Amino acid sequence: MVKFLKPNKAVILLQGRYAGRKAVIVKSFDEGNHDHPYGHCLVAGIKKYPSKVIRKDSAKKTAKKSRVKCFVKLVNYQHLMPTRYTLDVDLKDVVSLDALQTRDKKVAACKATKERFEERFKTGKNRWFFTKLRF
Repeated sequence: MVKFLKPNKAVILLQGRYAGRKAVIVKSFDEGNHDHPYGHCLVAGIKKYPSKVIRKDSAKKTAKKSRVKCFVKLVNYQHLMPTRYTLDVDLKDVVSLDALQTRDKKVAACKATKERFEERFKTGKNRWFFTKLRF
């Protein structure tokens, strides 16, 4: 079978707290491991999407509306829907498995991910990734 859940692939989460949210695969584990004996991957996604920015807003208001909140977690392959999009955001050095071990490391990984995502949003690239799904 062809491996298509590769790093930097945009996915949509289908189950759990972040169902309907967009995320990007950081690392995939096809065979699983001791703790999770099934195919899963490490994802970094958007918890809170940026708001719509309009021209008449002040710089301060624009900055506030451009904020993004992020999450980092392990997700079963069954709970992902892959998309045709890829994001060329390098999160490998920021997000790793040991970042999930303690709360402090996870918070630090989320902050670094947030900075990378906000920088990507402000440049105007990957616009689809930063919009909410319609239900």
